[in-house]
Amino acid sequence: MNARAALKQYQTVNTRVQVDDASPHRLIQMLMEGALSRLLQARGATERGLIEQKGPLLSQSIAIIGGLRESLDLSTGGELAENLAGLYDYMSTRLFQANIANDVAMIDEVIGLLRNVKSGWDAIAP
Repeated sequence: MNARAALKQYQTVNTRVQVDDASPHRLIQMLMEGALSRLLQARGATERGLIEQKGPLLSQSIAIIGGLRESLDLSTGGELAENLAGLYDYMSTRLFQANIANDVAMIDEVIGLLRNVKSGWDAIAP
C-alpha cells in the first residue's frame, strides 16, 4: 500500500470513529467543516482551471448542504429553521450556478454564508 492510500484509509477510519462518538451538535459541525473544506478545494480547482476536480467537489458540497437542510426540524424549529432551509436552498443554487459558470465569486459567497452559519452554530453550547 502506498503512502497516499494509507493516509486515505486512516482518514476514513478516523472519520468513522469521530462520527460514532459525536453528539448531534458535533455532527452538524462536522458537516459544515466538510462542506467548507470541499468548497475551498473547489475554489482552488476553479482558479487553476481544473474542471474535472471542481465539479465533483461542488457536487459533494451541494450534497452536504442538502444534508444540513434535511437535518432541520421545520415542525418545531419555527422561523429560524425555515430561514435556514431557504438559505441552504440558496447556497445550493449558487453552487450549481458557480459550477456552470466557473465563477469563483459565487463559491466565495457561499463560503462566507456557510462560515457565518457555522460561527453561530459553534457559539451554541452542545
